[in-house]
Amino acid sequence: MGLVLLSACGQPHGPPTRVIVPPGASFKIATDLLARAGLVSWPKLFRAYARVTGGDRDIKPGTYLLKHGTPWSDIVSALNGGHGLVNTITIPEGFSLQQIVPLLARTLGVPVDSVDVAVRDSAWLARLDIPTPTLEGYLFPDTYAFPAGTPARVAVGEMVRKFEREWQPTWDARLGELKINRHDLVTMAAIVEKEAKLPEERPVIAAVYYNRLRDGMLLQADPTVQYALGHHVTRVFYKDLEVESPYNTYKHAGLPPGPIASPGAASLAAAANPASVPYRYFVAAPDGHHEFRTTLDEHYQAIRGTRPKAVPMPARKSAPAKKPAASKSRRHR
Repeated sequence: MGLVLLSACGQPHGPPTRVIVPPGASFKIATDLLARAGLVSWPKLFRAYARVTGGDRDIKPGTYLLKHGTPWSDIVSALNGGHGLVNTITIPEGFSLQQIVPLLARTLGVPVDSVDVAVRDSAWLARLDIPTPTLEGYLFPDTYAFPAGTPARVAVGEMVRKFEREWQPTWDARLGELKINRHDLVTMAAIVEKEAKLPEERPVIAAVYYNRLRDGMLLQADPTVQYALGHHVTRVFYKDLEVESPYNTYKHAGLPPGPIASPGAASLAAAANPASVPYRYFVAAPDGHHEFRTTLDEHYQAIRGTRPKAVPMPARKSAPAKKPAASKSRRHR
């Protein structure tokens, strides 16, 4: 009984644990969730305590952050009053600010303008040595839990700090060998993130683009054109390749000015450690994998093999082949 009383009147300690109480959940279900999270050691006694105190009659659904050792009275009070409720948000890998900003605003219940201001925070831009006007690419994709009332600037700061925590010192060591800086690596990783469908292809896709840079070729990466357009398109058409933007790698040499999305750890690792392959071209097969080739002739053969109806166009000078004339779908590069 002494241990039970100790738990009922304990002291909160350690990092908070997230517990999600679904809408319509009974107090028993909520108790089971708390017990599974290790926050309540004696579920039956906890339910009896709540029943006696009247705290089992009205619980509010939502996501709670609670610490181990929290007194039972505080847990019951939290469930009844919605105290400790947090807003959760999941940023998928490859999301751009255009997608993140409205999602974060809805999650936090704040105006979109306040998030727009936060992602242009000059202090963070200076700290990370970002030459572009926003934190595009530096809001690390992950699931976050923000207490109710969290300001946009605090939430954005947590996402950037997550990026800093995920960044590996070994990647810094690779920058000199790759002849790029960290911003370039994040930019490359974002392109890889948008291109790759299979995890094992990430380092190979990174190698293709590094090889193009080394050989003075245009990157001609379709995701950069989509970014330049400013809105999502299912397919990139020839007319889209004419969009005027420094992010259009069909017109401008080298990497774009900055990331086009938020890359995950796997794409960052691939950009830091590209495969040792000679490929300069790739084409997507119907099942999603890519066929990689070194020469333009081999690339044309790969296009015919994967998409028999496609008729390749002649490549631009010092650039990889454009898409075949008979097919306007992406990934013929």
